[in-house]
Amino acid sequence: MSAKVLFSNMAYAAYDANETLPCKLGRQLAASGLGDKVKDKTVAIKIHVGSEVGYSTIPPVFMRILAQFVKDHGGNCFFTDHYVAARRPEHRGYTQESLGAPVLEASGYLGKYIYTKEVDFKTFKHVDIAGLIHDADFFIDFAHVKGHGCCAYGGAVKNISMGCVSDRTRREQHSLEGGLKWDSSKCTHCEACIGACNHKANTFNDKGDYEVNFHNCTLCQHCLKVCPAGAITLTDSSYLDFQQGLALCTKTVLDTFEPGNRFFINLLINITAMCDCWGMTTPSLVPDIGLMSSWDLMAIEKASLDQIKWEKLINEGVPEGITLGGKGHLFERLHGKDPYAQLTFLEKYGFGRGDYELEMIK
Repeated sequence: MSAKVLFSNMAYAAYDANETLPCKLGRQLAASGLGDKVKDKTVAIKIHVGSEVGYSTIPPVFMRILAQFVKDHGGNCFFTDHYVAARRPEHRGYTQESLGAPVLEASGYLGKYIYTKEVDFKTFKHVDIAGLIHDADFFIDFAHVKGHGCCAYGGAVKNISMGCVSDRTRREQHSLEGGLKWDSSKCTHCEACIGACNHKANTFNDKGDYEVNFHNCTLCQHCLKVCPAGAITLTDSSYLDFQQGLALCTKTVLDTFEPGNRFFINLLINITAMCDCWGMTTPSLVPDIGLMSSWDLMAIEKASLDQIKWEKLINEGVPEGITLGGKGHLFERLHGKDPYAQLTFLEKYGFGRGDYELEMIK
C-alpha cells in the first residue's frame, strides 16, 4: 500500500491569506491526524537554525503555526538543533516570543548531554543521540529542502542524521565520505588545487599530505581539473558509504520513538544549491514548490526529490563557471552524486519502498 504524503503547492486563486502556504500548513496539520497524537506529550521539533547571513531557513511564521497547533492539541513543544547559541538563531527571528516555543540546545549547552547507541559500519561506530531529543515523547522533523555538497540532497534524513547527534557522531559519519582521490606519487605540491578551490575545502597538512574537508567540498572538480600532474582523481565509492551512514544514523535516532510518534514536514521553498549550515543564501535553483508532510519518512523524501526537476532550473542558482552534468536529477547534475541513493539505504534499514500517493491540501 502506498504511503500518503500531504502536498500543498504554491498556486493561489485569490489575494487572500488563506490561499497562501502558511495557512495551507495549518490545514495539512489538521488533515494529518497529528493533533490526536501529541496530546499530553513532550514534542521535540527538529529544525535547522542556520547561521551568519543566511536567510533561506524556515520562515518563523511556519514554525509559529506548528507550535500553536501542538499546544492547541494539548502538547508541550520545543524547537531544537545543535550549536544553537553559537549560531544566534535570534538573528533569523527564532525566539520564544516569535515562535511560541523555546529554541533549545539538543545536547545541552556544552554538547555533552547524549545517549550513545553503538553501530558497526566501517568507521561509523557511535550514534550519540542528543539528550533532549531522546527524552521527548514525540518527534517532529521540520526540514528545509535544499541541495547539499556531501550528499547531493538535504532534506529530512540530513536534518536528522547530522542534526540530532553529537560532534563525535558527525565526525564518524563524515569519515565515511569520499569523492576525491589523491596520488602522492604524482603530486608535485604546486598547490594549484588549493588556489582553484572556491570553498577553502582543501589543504596540505604538516606532513605534505593532501586533505579535503568534505563538509565544505561541493565536488565541483576544480582541483581535479587544474592539477597539472593528474594527482587528483574522482571516485564515488566512499560517497555511497556516506549515504548509507546517514540512513543508519537516521534509523538509530528514529528508533527512539514508536512509529506513531514521529512526523515529518518538508518545506520546498528557497531551494538552494547548498546546506543552510554554510551561513549564506544563494539564489534558488528552481521556483518555489510548496509544502509536504507525512508519517512516512521514505515517502516524503522521494516525493520531495521527484518535485525538484532540472527542466525548471533557474540558471542564477548555479555558481558561475560551473557546468552541470548531462544526466540524472538536478542535484546529481550539480553535485555529481545521486540523491536517490539515500532512499536505497532507507529501504535497506526498513523504511519502506518509497511508494507514495500525493494528497493535495489546498
